[in-house]
Amino acid sequence: MGRRERSEIAFLASALAMGLAVVLIFGFIAWTAAPVLEKEGPGFLTGTVWDYDTGQYGILVFIAGTLIVTAVTMVMAVPVGILTAIYLAEWAPAPVERILRPCIELLVGIPSVVYGIFGFFVLRGYFGYDINPALMVVLGWIPGFQNTGHTNALCVLLAATVLSIMVLPTIVALSMEAIRSVSRELREASLSLGSTEWETIRHIVVPSAYPGILTSIILAMMRAMGETMAVIMLIGNVARIPGSIFDPGYTMSSKILNDIGYYIMIPEPKAALFAIALVLFLMEAGMVGIVRGVSAYFGGK
Repeated sequence: MGRRERSEIAFLASALAMGLAVVLIFGFIAWTAAPVLEKEGPGFLTGTVWDYDTGQYGILVFIAGTLIVTAVTMVMAVPVGILTAIYLAEWAPAPVERILRPCIELLVGIPSVVYGIFGFFVLRGYFGYDINPALMVVLGWIPGFQNTGHTNALCVLLAATVLSIMVLPTIVALSMEAIRSVSRELREASLSLGSTEWETIRHIVVPSAYPGILTSIILAMMRAMGETMAVIMLIGNVARIPGSIFDPGYTMSSKILNDIGYYIMIPEPKAALFAIALVLFLMEAGMVGIVRGVSAYFGGK
């Protein structure tokens, strides 16, 4: 057997090991969650009552909390991330890029618990006494920004703000590489036809880099959906659907982490918590499917 064949076998074995790991994880979660899913049926997704004593398990509150926090996070992170990527890829002088890029990438290496500590001990007071009241006065007429009577310093906005900082490196790094991969010929053709540099970036570069930019957004969204430690410290963990970004909430990953230590040895509650993990897994798998579908669509054009 030649060196090429041995290399191909090694690569194939690595790929199969990765695929097998995903299948095993999914299979274990689904097998453990099956009893509660069979018992609750569709009510597991649509129910709003979670009670270990009565054996009722509905996760609509946790799904809503996860989606709301993720949406607010992406609203804040995507514009900043993409504009930063455009600046670093197109306009930043080399010395500036050498300073900014490592600083942004350094954010990836900070443990999530450190983000949570920073948010809890530093940002919480500013949000509770300054930022939240000011936003309610200025934007209180907009749905989602009202004072619902349940406002708290530990709220959706605080958790989403810290999450947006955590996902920025993903958006910036991948978007910047996608922008830089656009061929120079397209840029020069646009400029030669009289377009300004900004018009070239807006109408040629960004659309051409769109699959890579979308991939960065989806991966960042998956990170935000699955983040646990920082969110559990900052969102308030109140089992109700937030009526405002100033209300506390409860995410799926936070529910799992809060309860798993108490119920890991009790079959039905453990199955219910694994069922939450399964739903979260499927939601993120759907995100991957969206990325692949969009990439295939633009790649075929």
